[in-house]
Amino acid sequence: MQNRQPLRPKKQLFQSGSKRDQLQKYIVKTLGGGDLRQVVSVPIDASRQEWLAVNTVDFYNQILLLFSLVSDFCTRDSCPSMTASPKYEYLWADGKISTKPTKCTAPDYIENVLNWVERCLDDPAVFPMSDDFPSNFEKTVKQIFKRLFRFYAHVYHNHIKQLEEVREDRHFNTCFKHFILFVTEFNLVDAKELQPLANIVQQILEQNPRDA
Repeated sequence: MQNRQPLRPKKQLFQSGSKRDQLQKYIVKTLGGGDLRQVVSVPIDASRQEWLAVNTVDFYNQILLLFSLVSDFCTRDSCPSMTASPKYEYLWADGKISTKPTKCTAPDYIENVLNWVERCLDDPAVFPMSDDFPSNFEKTVKQIFKRLFRFYAHVYHNHIKQLEEVREDRHFNTCFKHFILFVTEFNLVDAKELQPLANIVQQILEQNPRDA
């Protein structure tokens, strides 16, 4: 794994008082209401792309913090590969720095993902501060969410019992529910990519129908 600077939540990515800052505060406010369908829906005064941009930052922050919860037991020794059951193993490649899919430990894979997402968020050509989004913006967002999903897939298959022991499983489950309702609302992750957690995903969608 490459050397990197400590990862920090990008809570200050948007200028204070800007529209995206207001949208981020809206997410926090509506999350407290308990209706996750309302939370994931695009507000009336926002565009789809603005909403995707703000939520990408929010889910990045969320998974960054969740990773810190599992880092004590998701180690290079305990997780020598990035798996989600014996059926699924993820290899790392970002197409630029790492061009050849390479096997790595789970924590290294997750840190590579978080570093890669951070670089995307920091690149104004990918995540512009203006409303002039690039033509491939949604393609990039889909790639981000596909890779963030793999964090959840690994943890559910390898560490959920340990989260239960430290009483963090309910928080983790709520975060995943929010994640799934968002990605399915905007078709950000293909169904085949969701297969490692298909049963959990199906249960979430059945319990939270769109017309509820």
